[in-house]
Amino acid sequence: MSIAFTFPGQGSQAVGMGKDLAEAFPQARAVFEEVDEALGQKLSDIMWNGPEDQLTLTANAQPALMAVSMAVMRVLEAGGLKLADKVAYVAGHSLGEYSALCAAETFTIADTARLLRIRGDAMQSAVAVGEGAMAAIIGLEQVDVDAVCTEARDAGVCQIANDNGGGQLVISGSRAAVEKAAALATEKGAKRAIMLPVSAPFHSALMAPAGNAMQHALAQVAKRDPVVPVIANVRAAPVRDADEIAQLLVTQVTGQVRWRETVEWFAANDVTTLYEIGAGKVLTGLARRIDKTVTGIAVNTPADIDAALKTLLG
Repeated sequence: MSIAFTFPGQGSQAVGMGKDLAEAFPQARAVFEEVDEALGQKLSDIMWNGPEDQLTLTANAQPALMAVSMAVMRVLEAGGLKLADKVAYVAGHSLGEYSALCAAETFTIADTARLLRIRGDAMQSAVAVGEGAMAAIIGLEQVDVDAVCTEARDAGVCQIANDNGGGQLVISGSRAAVEKAAALATEKGAKRAIMLPVSAPFHSALMAPAGNAMQHALAQVAKRDPVVPVIANVRAAPVRDADEIAQLLVTQVTGQVRWRETVEWFAANDVTTLYEIGAGKVLTGLARRIDKTVTGIAVNTPADIDAALKTLLG
């Protein structure tokens, strides 16, 4: 039986996140200061005080969520945790893969913040506002969602962006095609097909310009092999070569986040506990729905950190 650390993606952000950590732990404060300095922006002020619409902007939400995850990691490390000694694998949902790699020492905190700012800006600018869309399809199997995406492609780009498990798949692409696919999914028996309030069609072929931007950025940044393997989003299998990881991060921009398969891989490989490191509890809830043999534990408050350290080091 082994343990993995998972790291949340966009949508887990909330005004006020990380403030209790900064007030309680100097190691957490140092992370937020390092991210602010790396970005040349008081991102921590937006995180703690809002406004919410500024925090939700992709270019802010991505480094902000990483900052909270790494604040938790630094406090755990100060409490005596050595990742390579206690944790078998790391994984993160979309931008959370960068947090996972930062935790596993592939990238520094400052470089991860800058990479995520580039990623957020590039994703936002890849498609004109209003031209792309995403929708959550609830209650259809992946093969059926693939079929409606294929059928809708006469109206534009349409593909599965996230397989989140528990009967929830997210599709992404051109607005007309996604709207058509959502309607087709309802006709095929989906419980719900919900257009999502997002600013761009993430993890679709329309993100190709952002993929190019990340290829350039990742080629310039210093990187090292992670101290524990990362389960890559687009492969749902472990990787530990830094150059291969960088290429998979480029693929991830336009590729599918295979989260259901990631959790299933954990379950099949004797990983029984997933600690969700950072804001919110989204991944903890998904783990429960995907495989009941896997326990999810959210770690984002001082009390959570104390409990985790007792369990992990006890």
